[in-house]
Amino acid sequence: MPKHGKKYQEALKLVDRNKAYAPEEGIELVQKTSFASFDSSVDLHLHMNLDPRKAEQQIRGMVLLPSGSGKVVRILVFAEGEAAKIAQEAGADYVGSDDLVQKIQEGWFEFDVAMAIPQVMGKVGRLGKVLGPRGLMPNPKTGTVIPAEDLPRAISEARQGRVEYRLDKLGNIHLSIGKVSFSKEQLMSNLTAVIEAIVRAKPSSVKGQYIKRITLTSTMGPGVKVDISQALTLTAA
Repeated sequence: MPKHGKKYQEALKLVDRNKAYAPEEGIELVQKTSFASFDSSVDLHLHMNLDPRKAEQQIRGMVLLPSGSGKVVRILVFAEGEAAKIAQEAGADYVGSDDLVQKIQEGWFEFDVAMAIPQVMGKVGRLGKVLGPRGLMPNPKTGTVIPAEDLPRAISEARQGRVEYRLDKLGNIHLSIGKVSFSKEQLMSNLTAVIEAIVRAKPSSVKGQYIKRITLTSTMGPGVKVDISQALTLTAA
């Protein structure tokens, strides 16, 4: 019994599994081989020469996608007083403090991005065990623990398409760079922004080849290998 269905098998025939494609070719092929009935995400998978057991190599950060993410983002902000008012006026979907902490402790997770002002992190810290595994815990490293005056900018960027990257336990990084319906140019600009950010985050302790494998996929489509040397030459115009 085949592991994948007929549509996947047909799409797979269009991909040379032994070839590493130029970034533009890879994006075109991912768009061509997407067969889902919905507007699939275009996902980037990086296998890194990093040791997740070493704290200094556990890279993570945020990237602002120039062409947006194509997703509707629900933003939650932990804030009180004047900061809560600023967050509401900036367009956050949910704003609160103790009430939101309790709601989340009871099992509510109807949001995609969580931010907090430093003054309430003592309360938010109790949610580390439930928000951390979901990638939703506010963290200074990802720009989601921020002063009240910076909330409008951060909320605006999250709406436009600010995405987080982080090394997982197997030494991989996974994130979406847009939708299949995007133009090739839009996806290229997002891919470029992500590659530049990953390169900038390279720990000084890393020796040898930093990125070991780059793969692009659509949500249900086959993986397309991307030429690493060509990807590393990408720079924003």
